[in-house]
Amino acid sequence: MTDPKSARELFQAAYEHRYTWDENFPGYSADVEIKQGDEVYSGKVRVNGDLSVEVTGIEDEKVQESVYNQMRDIVTHRKRSSFDKAHGKSEFNLGEEDATGAVEILVKGDAMGSNYKIRGTEICQVSRVMGPMAFTINTKESLDTGEGYVSTGYNAIFRNSKTGDLMGKREFEDTFEKVDDYYVMTRQVVHALEGEGRTTTQFNFSNIKLLEPAVV
Repeated sequence: MTDPKSARELFQAAYEHRYTWDENFPGYSADVEIKQGDEVYSGKVRVNGDLSVEVTGIEDEKVQESVYNQMRDIVTHRKRSSFDKAHGKSEFNLGEEDATGAVEILVKGDAMGSNYKIRGTEICQVSRVMGPMAFTINTKESLDTGEGYVSTGYNAIFRNSKTGDLMGKREFEDTFEKVDDYYVMTRQVVHALEGEGRTTTQFNFSNIKLLEPAVV
């Protein structure tokens, strides 16, 4: 009989099972098209080998900023960082197991006040409190790349951290394709629900090319 895994072991296994780009990732360039209602914008994006982001060619400044922020989010989720570097100072405790078999992981010492749920070897929920806002991200679907999983269907629920009142909800549908040795996002659909309103924004990436590795 094996001993049950500790909260740290469960979380570390799930953390290390995420799909991330390795240290040889050269970066990539792509064309991007953004659709929201009747509005369509196009431009170019570039993720450099150091994971810095460039967005060019979009005339509307707010849309360009939106694409930049989206690309930064993409990079954040694909950036490889050791477990000890990211979470070495945190303390982990097991919480409740829900009806789906997901186990709650309670974290002490996390700068962003994060808690998680783990199902198997995947992080299926992230909860954080950031000042006046609390948000929870629930993963509903994921892609197993063979080198780790990447979330493809998930939602984000935003609440007032003091009152618990719902402030908004976003639903995401992400599509990834392998370009040479790396998986990159080719499409993202975001449904934003606030009050009675619903806005759908679609990001389509095409002409994706890995950058040439820098010659040392």
